[in-house]
Amino acid sequence: MTSDNSQVAPTVRLRFDGPVDQETLAYARTKIAAVVGRSGLPAITGEVRIVRAALRHADRPWLATADLHVGGRQVVVLAEESTGREVVDLLQDRLRRQTDKAAHAWEDGHRTEAPPWRGGGQQSA
Repeated sequence: MTSDNSQVAPTVRLRFDGPVDQETLAYARTKIAAVVGRSGLPAITGEVRIVRAALRHADRPWLATADLHVGGRQVVVLAEESTGREVVDLLQDRLRRQTDKAAHAWEDGHRTEAPPWRGGGQQSA
């Protein structure tokens, strides 16, 4: 079963592949919306994908990936676990951490200065 029509937020799409149950999808929508819908974040666009492998002998049949643009920065997160809830929880933790970093960099509004051997930080005398 595959769906391309599920929206977590107005600009974030949730896709799923394989035998993913509705309970896991509802849980994923709630958790991901909690991360991308927080106030104070720049505009977030992108896609979150949850895949369940059909192989019964796989140790970690659940895979979740997120490819988002937070402000002007790209955030890519990957999580693998043995159950749907575990993969969603791990994805949420990693996604929150990475979106916080991207939002912080967006607030600073500048890049780090180039090292001295690349011409940065030189003082004119």
